[in-house]
Amino acid sequence: MAYHCPNAACGKPERYFTSAEADALCLKYTSYAYDVLALVGVMRFKQHRTVTEISEALKERGIPTSERHAMRLYEWYLTLLRASLTPDVKKDLTSVVETYKGLLLSMDGVQPEKGNETLYVVREGFSGRILAAKNLKSGSKTELMALLKPLKDLGHPVIGLVSDGQKSIRLAMEETWPDTPYQYCQYHYLKDIAKPSSIWTANSKPDSLKKSLRGLREIEKQVQDDDSVEGEVTRDYLAATRSLLLEDGNPPLDLPGVRIYEGAQAVKASLEQSVAKKGGPRP
Repeated sequence: MAYHCPNAACGKPERYFTSAEADALCLKYTSYAYDVLALVGVMRFKQHRTVTEISEALKERGIPTSERHAMRLYEWYLTLLRASLTPDVKKDLTSVVETYKGLLLSMDGVQPEKGNETLYVVREGFSGRILAAKNLKSGSKTELMALLKPLKDLGHPVIGLVSDGQKSIRLAMEETWPDTPYQYCQYHYLKDIAKPSSIWTANSKPDSLKKSLRGLREIEKQVQDDDSVEGEVTRDYLAATRSLLLEDGNPPLDLPGVRIYEGAQAVKASLEQSVAKKGGPRP
C-alpha cells in the first residue's frame, strides 16, 4: 500500500510513502495480500473454478481484477506452493513418519478449462499437506517423475500411493517408489462408476431381453374380453411383464438390465409354479 501527504499545502504532494507493515502481508512486487492468493488457491484447487469464475468471485468480494489478472494471481499462488517445502513442512512430515511409519502420497491432475495446461497436485494424505503443484502441458511419466523427485530426495519412507486412473500418474509413482503399494482412489472410483458409461448404456434397455418379451400385445388382444379367472390371471401376468420394460434402475449399482432380468425370472418362476399346480402348457 502507498500513501501521500493529505495536507494540500505540503511541498511534495506527489511523493508517496509505502508501509513496511502492509508490504509484509503481500507477495513481493504485488499489491495483493496473501489471503487473496490463498483464496484464489482454494477456488482453483478445491472448488475447481475456472479463471473466469475466480475473477467474478473476486469482484463480488470487492477485489477489482480481470480474467488476465486472476490468472496471474493463480500463478503467484503456484509460486508459493513450489516453495512450500519449508522447514516447517519438513518438520510436519517428520512427525507424520514417526506416527504412521511413512507418508501416504496422492497425485491428481485438474484441468478446469479445456485446452489449458493441467494442474498436477501432490498431497500427503495423513496430514493433508500439499507438497507439490505445477502446471504441465503433457503430463507425461517423465514430467511427473520430475515433479515427484524433490519429495523422493527427502528420504522419507512412503507406505502408500493413491491416484486416479491416469496411466502416466500411476507409472510415475510406481517407478519412483517401486516397492510401495498402490491404490486407485476410492473417490475417483465411485465418481467414475456413477457416470453414464458403456456398462450403464448396455444395461439401460438390453435388446436381448426386450426381444424375449415381445408379442405381449397379441396375447393381450386374445384375453382382453375374457372374463374367466384364467383370463384375469393372464392379464395380471401380462401387466407384470410389461412393467419390466419400464425399469430405469438407480445408477451406479442398481442397473436396469439386472432389474429386468431378475423381474423376468420371477415372472417365469411364478408361471411355472402355476402350471405345476393347475396343469396346462408350460410357459
